[in-house]
Amino acid sequence: MPVSYTLDASAQAIGRALNADPAGDVWSGGTLHAGSYAPVVLRGSDGRRRLLPRQWGVPPPPPHTMATRHVVTTLRNIESPFWIGTLRHPRMRCLVPATHFLASRPRHGAPRWWAAAPQEGGDGAIMAFAGVWRDSEVPSFAIVTVAPDDLSGPDDLPAVVPLVLSPAEQERWLTQEWSKAEALVRPLHPDRIRPLGTP
Repeated sequence: MPVSYTLDASAQAIGRALNADPAGDVWSGGTLHAGSYAPVVLRGSDGRRRLLPRQWGVPPPPPHTMATRHVVTTLRNIESPFWIGTLRHPRMRCLVPATHFLASRPRHGAPRWWAAAPQEGGDGAIMAFAGVWRDSEVPSFAIVTVAPDDLSGPDDLPAVVPLVLSPAEQERWLTQEWSKAEALVRPLHPDRIRPLGTP
């Protein structure tokens, strides 16, 4: 799974790439780890996309104590009772902008940085992961992850990758009922990402 990701773009650039109002967000770029705050794109009740800060990592359910608590940064099992109620509501889904993500390669051990491959109608540098957000204890979000389609890709693909959405899929993720949005959660084709260097 991704252990960190980078968003090397300003709030204004993210807004332009993902058709979102920066809404005064002051993000200027950086690398994110669990517990970091980062901008995500939410769809408001007026239908407009807005960039808002959220913590990367959703507080887990009880009986965790504050001393042992960790945050849940990724969502892999879309049938989990912990997530299904959130997934069923379009307003609780979000886009997570990123420029790179770090993921491990099971056959080679060392993690590698990955970036979006250029897509028609999309920004070549800024990709959008499928995400969900919550406002229970803290405003937080998690990234939806999937397996890559290794039948059509190289043998050094990560075991798990963020679900990268095309521009058309982004709108579907933010607006459609779950029976339609669920179809987007499938193995990621390798043409959506390209490898970069190792850290």
